[in-house]
Amino acid sequence: MATSSTAPAKEPAWHASLPAPRNSTPDSISRDELLEMFSKKDRSVKDFVLVDLRRTDYEGGTIHGSINLPAQSLYPTIPSLYAIFAAAGVKKVVWYCGSSKGRGSRAAGWFDDYIKDQGNKEMRSVILEGGVAGWAGAGEEYVKLMDGYVESAWK
Repeated sequence: MATSSTAPAKEPAWHASLPAPRNSTPDSISRDELLEMFSKKDRSVKDFVLVDLRRTDYEGGTIHGSINLPAQSLYPTIPSLYAIFAAAGVKKVVWYCGSSKGRGSRAAGWFDDYIKDQGNKEMRSVILEGGVAGWAGAGEEYVKLMDGYVESAWK
């Protein structure tokens, strides 16, 4: 008796049912630039927001002050997020995931598309180069700006 062996069906990517961002190459910011933004003399004026897009791989800590909005649930919330960020005077939205190569670039592209659709020339949507893994691996001055940092998660 012959048995057939079939591999389980591969689930489509979480973003497969969503439109691709029109801006497939959003701007980026280096971790050095972000570190400099943290060290502005007037800390009472914070005109940027950090968004950590991790869901199932959310471990080892996050960059201080980040909000966690898993990429899988982001797309339908973009209009509300934009309204909140615009009302708060946010000038730069910095998106990241583990490496910022998939979820980060997709989220930054979608949000950049929305900003442009609104005619907003003040707000920017950017990716953190290297993601949170790059931040955690960049040395003590970066790690001290992480909440919930767990060293063993980054080895």
